[in-house]
Amino acid sequence: MARGKFISFEGIDGAGKSTQHAWMIGHLRQRGQRVVATREPGGTPLGEKLRGLLLSEPMHLETEALLMFAARREHLEQVIEPALARGDWVVCDRFVDASFAYQGGGRGLAWQKLEALATWTLGPMTPDLTLVFDVPVALAQERLRRGTTAPDRFEREQADFFERVRSAYLRLARENPQRIRVIDASRDPEAINKELEIIVATL
Repeated sequence: MARGKFISFEGIDGAGKSTQHAWMIGHLRQRGQRVVATREPGGTPLGEKLRGLLLSEPMHLETEALLMFAARREHLEQVIEPALARGDWVVCDRFVDASFAYQGGGRGLAWQKLEALATWTLGPMTPDLTLVFDVPVALAQERLRRGTTAPDRFEREQADFFERVRSAYLRLARENPQRIRVIDASRDPEAINKELEIIVATL
């Protein structure tokens, strides 16, 4: 049986990533593809408990990074690898790039520490395709203000934090052009859908 494909969705809070994540799941299922829809932090019972802590409790930035990777290690073992081995496609709302963008770019944790954690917990595992939804920070924050749910600990960060996160995502895209595609997420959702349909058809 052919191994499945792994697609991760990334971007700053308010970029519209989660909307497109849901669209992609529906699109692939309409094509007849078996899809495992998941998210980070989370994806497993333990991961969801850690998610609750990570999104609400103040903590040292290294504690934050370690908990993110602990949840990710469980996620990989319990959900992602088994799904790919079955031939299913995994569509994940955030993966390891988020740690480099948020804990590295946003919080200022040394990338070497994040690289060591990634090597230790994930080994050679990387997504087949990563879609980074890119918007100006001002637009993302306006979208968050229009939201109907209470902002979490990350969403409450100031604009300069998100500027650093955005810059880190764009750095990752420059360094990994074979895997990461940057999507202009300031456009109408329908235009983004069309671009994603073309991209995923090549996987």
